[in-house]
Amino acid sequence: MNDYQVARPSGALSATTSGRTLRLLVCGVVAGPLFVAAALIQALTRAGYDLGSQPISLLSLGELGWVQIATFVVSGLLVAAFAVGARRVLKGSRGGTWGPWLLGAFGVGLIAAGVFVADPSLGFPPGAPGGTPEQLSWHAMLHGAGFMLAMGSAGIACLVFARRDVAQGRRGWAAFALATAATAIALSMWPGQGGASIRYFVAAVIVWAWVSATALRLGLGLTRRVAEPADVERRRRAA
Repeated sequence: MNDYQVARPSGALSATTSGRTLRLLVCGVVAGPLFVAAALIQALTRAGYDLGSQPISLLSLGELGWVQIATFVVSGLLVAAFAVGARRVLKGSRGGTWGPWLLGAFGVGLIAAGVFVADPSLGFPPGAPGGTPEQLSWHAMLHGAGFMLAMGSAGIACLVFARRDVAQGRRGWAAFALATAATAIALSMWPGQGGASIRYFVAAVIVWAWVSATALRLGLGLTRRVAEPADVERRRRAA
């Protein structure tokens, strides 16, 4: 089975449809770099913030908290768009149902993590209590649920794509997906609070790297599929 099962383009409508699908896939390529860059810039510039001891979720608080809220929401929307594009490309092939659905759930989890903010804690924003709250607010609990939905869905999506790649003999990609799932889950669920913020951030970077690589891979595959008929036609005319 071909790795990128998409309809053969025929005429202007098919070319237009393929172009729209490619733009949806590009959303998945840019979502990760956007999220990581925005978080790092804030971590380095927000007064009183320390990535070594404070999770990036706390950046959603304070006067400039809207920047991180927007980062969560925009990144989630981009991933959701990527999920639609992945569904178009993979429809009818192994992993073509659950893979895109899980990517979509990853995007929904990010949006929820942005809409519902964490409670002030660990000294951020400046003036907040130095420890963690004894009782979480309702929006902080929903924020945590969004985080778990995002990371859990991304981890399972890695397993779905790994199974697809194993079946197609692409063991390098399968190993990449499996390593991503195992590392992200281990870092997210590691017992103890020491270094938790760094672990969560590293887990996010790893997941984003896999998402961007997968989106790029699907986009390149779609581009090749679109170009094949034109190449065949040129060869036929040249003959």
